[in-house]
Parts: sequence; structure tokens; C-alpha cells
Amino acid sequence: MSQQGYVAAPPYSQSQPGIGGFSAGFGPPNSSLHYGHYGDPNSSYSAPQPGVSKSTVPFGSSAPVGPLPPGTHQFSQTNFQNGPSTPGQQPHRFQGPPPPSSTGPSYPPYSHQSQPAYPNTVSTSPTAQLANQLNSMQINSYGPGTTPSSRISSGHPASFQGPQLPPPTQQQIALPPGSQVPPPANNVNGLCAQPSLPPVARQDGIPGPVPPDPNLQQLSGQPPGPGYHPQPANYGPQMAGSQLSYPGAFPGGLAQLPGPQQKKLDPDSIPSPIQVIENDKASRGGQIYATNTRGQVPPLVTTDCVIQDQGHASPRYIRCTTYCFPSSSDMAKQARIPLAAVIQPFAIVPPNETPLYVVNHGETGPIRCNRCKAYMCPFMQFIEGGRRYQCGFCNCINDVPPFFFQHLDHIGRRIDHYERPELSLGSYEYVATLDYCRNNKPPKPPAYIFMIDVSYRNINSGLVKLICDELKTLLDKLPREEQEESSAIRVGFVTYNKVLHFFNVKSSLAQPQMMVVSDVGEVFVPLLDGFLVNFQESRSVVINLLDQIPEMFADTNESETIFAPVIQAGMEALKAAECAGKLFIFHSSLPTAEAPGKLRNRDDKKLLNTDKEKTLFQPQVNSYEALARDCVANGCCVNLFLFPNQYVDVASMGLVTMYTGGTLYKYSNFQLDADSPQFLSDLRKDVEKKTGFDAIMRVRTSTGFRATDFFGAIYMNNTTDVEMAAVDCDKAVTVEFKHDDKLNEDSGALIQCAVLYTSISGQRRLRIHNIGLNCSSQLADVYKTCETDALTNFFAKSAFKAILSQPLKMVREILVNQTAHMLACYRKNCASPSAVSQLILPDAMKVLPVYMNCLLKSCVLVGRPEIPTDERAYHRQLVMSMGVADTQLFFYPQLLPIHSLDLKGDTVPAALRCSEERLSEGGAFLLANGLSMFLWLGVSTPPELIQGFFNVPSFAHISTEATSLPDLDNPFSKKLKSILEHIQSRKPYTMKLIIVKQREQPEMLFRQFLVEDKSIYGGASYVDFLCCVHKEICQLLS
Repeated sequence: MSQQGYVAAPPYSQSQPGIGGFSAGFGPPNSSLHYGHYGDPNSSYSAPQPGVSKSTVPFGSSAPVGPLPPGTHQFSQTNFQNGPSTPGQQPHRFQGPPPPSSTGPSYPPYSHQSQPAYPNTVSTSPTAQLANQLNSMQINSYGPGTTPSSRISSGHPASFQGPQLPPPTQQQIALPPGSQVPPPANNVNGLCAQPSLPPVARQDGIPGPVPPDPNLQQLSGQPPGPGYHPQPANYGPQMAGSQLSYPGAFPGGLAQLPGPQQKKLDPDSIPSPIQVIENDKASRGGQIYATNTRGQVPPLVTTDCVIQDQGHASPRYIRCTTYCFPSSSDMAKQARIPLAAVIQPFAIVPPNETPLYVVNHGETGPIRCNRCKAYMCPFMQFIEGGRRYQCGFCNCINDVPPFFFQHLDHIGRRIDHYERPELSLGSYEYVATLDYCRNNKPPKPPAYIFMIDVSYRNINSGLVKLICDELKTLLDKLPREEQEESSAIRVGFVTYNKVLHFFNVKSSLAQPQMMVVSDVGEVFVPLLDGFLVNFQESRSVVINLLDQIPEMFADTNESETIFAPVIQAGMEALKAAECAGKLFIFHSSLPTAEAPGKLRNRDDKKLLNTDKEKTLFQPQVNSYEALARDCVANGCCVNLFLFPNQYVDVASMGLVTMYTGGTLYKYSNFQLDADSPQFLSDLRKDVEKKTGFDAIMRVRTSTGFRATDFFGAIYMNNTTDVEMAAVDCDKAVTVEFKHDDKLNEDSGALIQCAVLYTSISGQRRLRIHNIGLNCSSQLADVYKTCETDALTNFFAKSAFKAILSQPLKMVREILVNQTAHMLACYRKNCASPSAVSQLILPDAMKVLPVYMNCLLKSCVLVGRPEIPTDERAYHRQLVMSMGVADTQLFFYPQLLPIHSLDLKGDTVPAALRCSEERLSEGGAFLLANGLSMFLWLGVSTPPELIQGFFNVPSFAHISTEATSLPDLDNPFSKKLKSILEHIQSRKPYTMKLIIVKQREQPEMLFRQFLVEDKSIYGGASYVDFLCCVHKEICQLLS
């Protein structure tokens, strides 16, 4: 198989300068990516927006926990001067280590385009901005038009002096020298909220041959702050210790400062997730990312680039919490950074990337190591002229089968290296032999069974007719292999209320036949022949049935339903047909009819914030777990579409869906007109999804560490096999690793994920993903290659699993403690010495506190009577199977200013930080988190926007009832629609659009998604949480 157009590097070698044009494995040499994987670590400056009112919260008082009155803001800046700074007050001096030669480059003073609407994204350098952000010097609020460079006294032009070897990147936030962090002003959910935090200083860089560092700027003014002088660290090059603290303003430390005139921290001076995302887009967006180097850090999930597989799996399939594992378990325990991989084995690959190659070795099947059973991959080393190979995972020496033999070239690589995907690529598929099939028989193509609740409510609401009408067209779009003309998937139909109705839709019948099963205690399948059919062959009978169902039950008055027997019946039908498949169940109420799996309403608000709260997330009867186990054993995946208008016990009803790799959809208070588009879109996407059936996943590792914990929509019968009745393109399994020995820095840490599954055409296949990580005995290397988005995914899943067995308060405390621990370890072992008042964050983790705070504020971890229990159980279940991109958006939503649309170009407006401070009365903003989408309109939104989007004359005429925008033929409408489609196209769930007008009731719901602010349910603001974490770090270090 000749493969043109890609080059692979020796997969076993360390990253070598020059391979694939990468310097030392850290991204292209001339990009701005010299600072860990987050690119250039500047945080954006944003001028206050016109029309946003500010108010002060007195220092030490707890900000209101209830809803804030419209127009008030958590963080006030009214006490700052809004023009040039006072004469005589000059910024501090930031200075990097002296340049290695006197010919250090000097750059012109940086200037700033005045952009009042949203933060400038890429161009500015961090230290220059820090000068702007020193609140105490009244520089953060200068009027439009003044550039920061005008702040710098004319005698000292701002020059950049860069060392040749910058040290490990980090960011510092300074508290006043010698200050004691005061006791918490208020204590919410076990988090302390503190009112003020100081400005930020940073230390940047990574050891290695990189160009001069443009990020250290020398500003004139007072002498450097405490702890400034460069300190040699215990490894590598020396550190730049530029630090910043308040200029002697608060001699007594924070605790002794009374009165409301306390200077608030400018939110722009703490690390911004948006800035990190924008920087990565600027340095790596649109480029080719080749996976030819072990342990390299991929672009962020939010960055669009083309991924070229050159020996390691694409980050679309596997992302890790760190790409360099600590070499010993002692080191791992010290840092407490979870070592985990988030594996999305069936992730969608965009059309401009190569789909997976399928390798077929015929009767002999895949080549595997005799000892550890790892599959042939780029980590196997051929020896003895190609006659044998050494396994990269267990080091066992194996004979090469005669049919697979090939000679080696002068560097010991097989001559056919590039012709065989399994030797040169990170991901590929094998055709499996009969040994890998159930009962050693080739599998049959899977089947889809549609099971519709025809109780009174669903008939009355029009839901049953809606489903039947949709299925008539949808069944033509069942998934099929690229080369096949029609789908091999067979379909079947069941309706139910208190009893089950099976339908015979055999192609030879003139009319469909109904068979009723009323003994729901012992469900059996009343017919085999004619229940599962090929839709194309039985089209007329099936269409006839779908026309008849709504009429057949039109006069029903049966309101009670069963649920577990429905799943049992579907599973028995698949078992009888000897095939795997999916059940699509459309259900609307608590199953209260006398039958197995009967549920009662057990929703009890009195359990909130007690040790028994965890029971609300556990199933109320054991039968659902046993049912789930049977479903997995028979390859029966359950997709559940719920339409509740009251409590339905999602924790119990969703359990089988969760364990079988299915998807749960919930449409509370479903209204046919408003909610049909969202439901139908979800149904279409789900039916058309590429899916692997009857799957089993095994994760193998090289010696020294192993997979210990698995999180996801999975079932585990033993400690190693991850069983999934089905796995689709959106499902991810998060795997945690632990050391069982020391790791070798030369050979690294290798991971192979193998998924055995049945394809939609009924072929048994193995999908293999391989990735190699580095190992190091230096903690700095581990921190440098961390990925915050993958860490967030891991912490969310481990916390959401823990709440089944531990009190929520304890889970929240563990998360705060873990965050503080990781940062304290960095501070102690990797950062240069500095004052205790400095909060120092590693560059790759500088926005971890934001995401951890968002997780702590999620409705799952916050027990409040206003939040429905079902909603919490639903969110918990969704997150458990999410990949990294989905958890990133879910915990930190995207906020776009759509009043600044570029109507001519293709660009989407740059995102804003999720805070009320970023909204303006004269603007319109779009917020999306993967489940919901809000269009927020300020009271002074320009009339031309209102006319363009809604075709009404003014703000007062906008209806907030609408859940979609009208189709209008104007540039505003077309542009907004294209942005909505773009955001939607990447997400598994269809987001319902909610229109929110400023100062109207629905704004309360919208405010919960402004995650940097204090939550109306009592979660801390980002600033307060940072103070809290800093206090914990100080305690750990003392």
C-alpha cells in the first residue's frame, strides 16, 4: 500500500532537533511557541466598556449571594481615575536576566490599539501589559486613545532584552510583601471568598535552543521588587525572577486594611482562558501538526489545525494530562498531577485529514507480542536482519512470521516501513479473524429498534406523531460503509404503555401485524421472523405502520408506563436475532406501573448537603444494574430520549444508558412548536452517527506503569477490560495511570489502546491507537507539558464518579486541595525563590484555577434546592462520557460579542471572558456551552441589529418566546446564522437557543453561565477562588 505525502520519524528515538522541522520537540522553531503549549503567555488588556456601570463592594463585606440587582457588578472600579495617571507615579521596573551578549535585540515601544469592546487578543506582550494593569497606579483605566507606551518616561524607551535560554515558564501574581492572607470574608461551599488579589508578574520561557525572548520588558521607574535577582535553579539554566508587588501602599498587610476604598484587583491582570486560547490559535492555528515526536504537546482543542499522523495517535483520539510522566512514583506523589489519557477512539476526523487505513492479514490475523499481546505498531524494534522484533511494551523478543518478513535498511528500519500503516502510523485498523468473534462465528450487521411510549401524554402532545413522521424520512439515512450502496442495519418497532406491542413488518405482508405482550414480569419476544427487517425491502409496510401508530392509540387514556421491561424486550430481540444493536427509547414519565424496575418519586430536598445526598445520584433499585450488565453482555446499547414535565429519576432511568455506551437526551416540559427542532436534530444526528458495536477496549502500557482507573459511559466486569455495548464518535474514556516501577527516560512511557468492535456493516475489527510520552526526573518537565483542558476533563469525571460514594463537601474540598497541592509543588520545586506573597503559576497550568472553580460551581457539585435533582443527575451523566473539547466548552462557555460582526469576512468575533463586566447595554452577545445557547441583548442594542436579526423595529418588540431566529435575507441574519451553525456543527447535542433581554427574568438563568463571576447559588468568583487557592498554597508551604 503506497502512502504518499507523509514522512514519519524514527518512532523510538527521542525528539531530535531537525526531525520534521521541529526544534527539540516543542513546536515550529519560528512560531511564538516557546512557552509550553499555551503559546505566548500574555493576558489581554481590555478597556472598560462604555455603558457598563460599576459599583463598589466594601472591602471585607461578603458580596451578595442572591441575585445581584441589574447593572451592579461584583468588582468595582469606580474609585479609579479614568485618565492619564498621576504625575510622579511611575510603573515598576521589570527586568529579565542580563542578555548573554551586548548585542541583545531591542524592539520599538509596544503600542496598543484602543479596542473598547473586547480584549485585544494576540499582539501585546505580557509585561508591558502588567504595567497597564497595576491598579494601585491608576493605569488600568486610561481613556481611549492613550497608549501604554505614553506612560513610560521619555528618558527610558521601552526596550526588550531577551536571554538566549529562557527558564521554565511561569506566571506570578504578587501579594504585598510580607502580607498575611486574611481569614476568608465569607465561606461558601467550603471555598473561601476573598476580596482582593494583587497584580501579576510573570517568569517566562523553557530551557532549550529558542530565539530571544520578547516577553521581558524593561520599564523605567522604581527599583525592582523584592526577590528580583536572577536565581540559579536546581536544574537547567537560570531563572528570571521578575516580580511585582504593591509599591509600599499597604504597610500592614491586607488584614489590617479597613474601609471601602480598598483597591480591587483588575480582572484583566489575572490569567485569562480566552487569552490562552487566542494565543494558541495565533501560534498554531491553520498549521500542520505532525505527530512525529514522542512527548510533544499538541495544539489546544480550541485551535483548528491539520493533524498528520506520523507515528503517534492524533490528539483527536488521545489527549493526555501531561506529555511527560514523572520517572518515579515518589515524584508523581509529590506533584499530585494526575497521569491520565482521555481516549476518544471513534473521534470524527475532518475531511482534510486521512481516514484510518484498514490492515488485513487474512487468516493469520493481527501480529501480536507473544508475552503481553500488544499489537504490531511503530514501537516494535526489528532486530537480527528483520527476522525478530523486540516488543516496545514488555521488551519480549518475538519471531517475525514468514509472511511478514522484510529486510532492514542501513538504520535498522524495515524497507517497507512507509507502506505498512501498522509500522509507520499511530492509528490504524485490523480486520479481526473468527478468534475475535462471539462463539467464533462472524457477526451479523447490527439492528436499530425504535421503542415509543404511547401513553396518554405523548399521544396528546403530538410527540408520537412527530416521531413517526420523522422516522419515515430518517430511515433512509441509516449509516453505511463508504463503499456500500445501502445500509446493512435492520430495523424493528415496539410501542408500549403498561404493556408491550411488537410489530411484524415483513416485506411480504400487506399490512403490519401487532402482537401484544402483557406479561411484563417475564418478557419474551413474540416473533422472530418479520420483527427486524431491512428498511429498503419492507419500506411500504414500515411506512404504513408509522402512519397507523398515532391513530391506533389516539383514544388511549392509559397514563401509567413501564420502563425496565421495555429495555429487556429490546435486548431479548437482539439476542434472539444474534446481533448487536441500539434501542432508541422515547419516554416521558416516571415508570410507576406494576412491573420490574418500577420507580417511586424519591426526590427529597432535605437530603441536600447531608451525607445522604449521594443517594440521589444512585439508582433506587438494584434491577437496573443487573439489566445493564445483561445488555452489555448481549451488545445492546440503549439511547434514551426523555420528555419529562416533572421528576423522572434520571439517576435510575439513565443508568442502563450510561453503562451501555448510549446517549441520554432530556427535553424538560417539551412543547411541540418550541422544542421539536432541537429534538429532531438530536435524533437525526444520533441515528446517522458512526458507531462501533459490541466493543471491548484494552489499554496496554510499557513497563513501569499501568492503567488503574477508567471513567466513562462504560461497563467493567474485571480490572482491565472496558466493555461498551456501543461506542460512538462523541464518547471518550478517561484512563488514569499509576507507577508500578521506575520509568526509563530513554524509552519513555508508551500507551496502546485497542478497541475490538463490530462495524456498521457487520465486520469484526480492531482499532489501534498508539502514543508515546516522555519521562523525566525533573518536575519542571512534567509541569511544562501539562494540558489544562485534559486535566479539567479528568478532575470532572473523577469528582462526578466520587459523589456516588462520598459526601459532596468532601469531594469539593479534595478538588481545592488538589489544585493547591499541584501549584504548591511547582512553587517549591520549580520556581525561583520569591516572596511568600507571590502566587506563582506554571505557564501550562495558569488557567487551571478558572476551570477548577467552574467545576466546583457546576450544578452537580452544588446542592441547592432551586436546582432540580434530575438536572444534576443528567449533567453528571453527560460529563462522564465527554471528550476534552466538550468538557472545555461545558465548564467555560464561549461568549461572543455579535454586535461587532464582520459582515464581509469569514471571521467570527473574538470571544470574551465569561463575566458580566464584559457585557454592555449597547451590545448583543451569544453564549454557548454545548447544551444551551443564549442570545443576550442589551437594552440599547442598535436598532439595525434588532431589525437584522428579528425583523422587528425595536428592543421592546423582541419576543423571548422564540427558540430560533427567523430566516431573513440580510447580511446580519446570514452572518449570525452561519456562526450558530459553525458552533453547533462541532457539538454532539443540539443547543436550544434562548433569547434573553437585559433586566428581564430569564437573565437569571443566563447569569449562571458567566462563570468568572460569583454564582447566584453561592459559588466563588474566579478572583475569590484564586485568593482561596493562594491561601491554601501558603499553608502547604509553611
